[in-house]
Amino acid sequence: MQGFAMDRYAAAGDLFKALSSPVRLAIVDLLAGQPRFVHQLVELTGLTQPHVSQHLRVLRHTGVVRGVRQGQEIAYTLCDDHVAHIVRDALAHSGEGCAVRPEGEAGPAA
Repeated sequence: MQGFAMDRYAAAGDLFKALSSPVRLAIVDLLAGQPRFVHQLVELTGLTQPHVSQHLRVLRHTGVVRGVRQGQEIAYTLCDDHVAHIVRDALAHSGEGCAVRPEGEAGPAA
């Protein structure tokens, strides 16, 4: 792909890798619309604080979330709403019940 802007696709690929974890999808969904502290994410997900922090680190590294210090805690928020839309569209799509057909089978799924 000569002359093709692969950097954009590489960045999008990195984003999809970051979103490939169900835990990170849940965190993005929980952060859509309001900032949350780590302890709130721990309560809502039922995960340990180190586990939530590890996933937040991945999301920070890929520019999905940012943290703002508020006293002794850090409030996490989405960098923009685009990722929330991607996650919610993926959740809607996965819930549509589209059946997977065996390889080679033609026609619409029953």
